[in-house]
Amino acid sequence: MPDALELLKARRSVKPREMTGPGPSPAELETILTIGARVPDHGKLAPWRFIIFEGDARARAGQVIASVFANKNAQASAADIEMEKKRLMDAPLVIAVVSLTKQHPKVPAWEQELSSGASAMNIVTAATALGYGACWLTGWFAFDRDVLNGLGLKPDEKIAGFIHIGKAAKRNEERPRPALSEIVTRF
Repeated sequence: MPDALELLKARRSVKPREMTGPGPSPAELETILTIGARVPDHGKLAPWRFIIFEGDARARAGQVIASVFANKNAQASAADIEMEKKRLMDAPLVIAVVSLTKQHPKVPAWEQELSSGASAMNIVTAATALGYGACWLTGWFAFDRDVLNGLGLKPDEKIAGFIHIGKAAKRNEERPRPALSEIVTRF
């Protein structure tokens, strides 16, 4: 396992179209999800949950996405609908991080949503530490209520992100990062 600081300094998203199998083993997936649930959680509310898409479940979810897309875009071509069908097919594993805020007198919804984001980032980092490529994405379908209903989300739940996980098919190139002098101020 790489040194934690070196891992964090080198972490880079891998595009799902540049992923291949195999995906994580059941034991590795349990580790990834355990780390995903180990985030700041004021009030111990667990304002997130996970949906696993692997194997045929990815295609079934793609059918939901494509069906909603076709219903809302009557002019869509068959190729466009087919593309929507394949949204979760590139990586062998996709984990949806579902955000659900709960009424609480001391923990505002925003803080709970940030906890969901921390969970998504922990999943990305855990997958990377295990030697997989990972990418946190959303897309129109992550915000469409009809898609969310079709994926089994409750009315008060949202998607914080779809985390695509697989083996990197090629070496990942670094991208420009902001200079600290541009993003850091002192009070």
